[in-house]
Amino acid sequence: MNILVLGSGGREHTFAWKIAQSQHCCKLFIAPGNSGTDAIAENLNIAVTDFAEIKSAVLKNDIQLVVVGPEDPLVQGVHDFFLNDDELKSISVIGPQQAAAELEGSKEFAKEFMMRHNIPTAAYESFTKDNVEDGYKFLETLQPPYVLKADGLAAGKGVLILNDIEEAKTELKNMLVDAKFGDASTKVVIEEFLDGIELSCFVLTDGKDYKILPTAKDYKRIGEGDTGLNTGGMGAVSPVPFATPDFLDKIETRIVKPTVEGLKKDNLPYVGFIFIGLIKVGDDPKVIEYNVRMGDPETEVVLPRLKSDLVEIFKAMANQTLAEVDIEIDERAATTIMMVSGGYPEAYEKGKEITGIENVEDSILFHAGAKTQDDKVVTSGGRVMAVTSYGNTYQEAIKKSYQNIEKLHFDKMYYRKDIGFDL
Repeated sequence: MNILVLGSGGREHTFAWKIAQSQHCCKLFIAPGNSGTDAIAENLNIAVTDFAEIKSAVLKNDIQLVVVGPEDPLVQGVHDFFLNDDELKSISVIGPQQAAAELEGSKEFAKEFMMRHNIPTAAYESFTKDNVEDGYKFLETLQPPYVLKADGLAAGKGVLILNDIEEAKTELKNMLVDAKFGDASTKVVIEEFLDGIELSCFVLTDGKDYKILPTAKDYKRIGEGDTGLNTGGMGAVSPVPFATPDFLDKIETRIVKPTVEGLKKDNLPYVGFIFIGLIKVGDDPKVIEYNVRMGDPETEVVLPRLKSDLVEIFKAMANQTLAEVDIEIDERAATTIMMVSGGYPEAYEKGKEITGIENVEDSILFHAGAKTQDDKVVTSGGRVMAVTSYGNTYQEAIKKSYQNIEKLHFDKMYYRKDIGFDL
């Protein structure tokens, strides 16, 4: 079959890399793609939310399967767009319909869903600019640190964790009254802070049944020792060493099963990935957030550990026969380190030539914010490239990634040197 992947980051390059290995993949297209996807597929210069252009490309290239990488098109209803169009409705889309994508599109919607289905999470209340004073009072009832979350999509940057009550009140006003995150923060969820160590759980569902993919842990802060500003993710490790069989069983019983059952009970149509952001508090898992797609850079360590044919799995999801598929996982650990532009996640320069790519051995390079220009690979975003390696232990895998990063260079290149330090 001909397949289209929507997106342009490291996650989408990883999808393309995995899909290209499938015997079921005839031609592969990526919209808009990057310098990495360029080498294994045909990049189409189309924005992920330009549904009319996506339709034209799908019909022109006889595409039978569309895999949605990022959250924006899902929250804007790309799956519904296909279902509601007579020329497109027979084409399989991997990604939930708009009503279910609200699990990521709205923090309040997700919290209400968890409460309704008894899924363990932090206590919370939500506020708008009309009741910002009530927000101040609610903050006073909590112990620091204070967690403020923009309700809508803010590109992974809409969560603030603050230790000072006055700063928390100021930031709440900045978000609600001064629109710090634009429309995303017209509503803000204030949550109790959960103290523990985070990990991510990835679930495939066809709307009836589910399969659980390997766990991963990513590192969000720009600075070593998990300090500084939040980013889209600076590295990831899979599997998570502290996720024991007993703990994984708790995740499935208390969180995964009630989530999939809850989607059915609430009539939220879901064919795709559920990314569950978890925190281990004592010996118990609690949900921090849902995402309605794979994470980045977690995809760069989870998909390389999948031995099964990904397109076969996607076909089973589209046909609601996921229960019949066996998923085989590589026993080895996988780790990824993200190389970023100097200055990221704040202002940074683009167009820096990346050298040394041909010298990398025994690691996989997943391009993210990079593009081909005049036969050179240059930076085009904040997170530029992920270096993924396998190892019998995560320490061995991390060592390989760092050895290969030494061979790569672009002006003002930065990466964290402590991925996996807390494990």
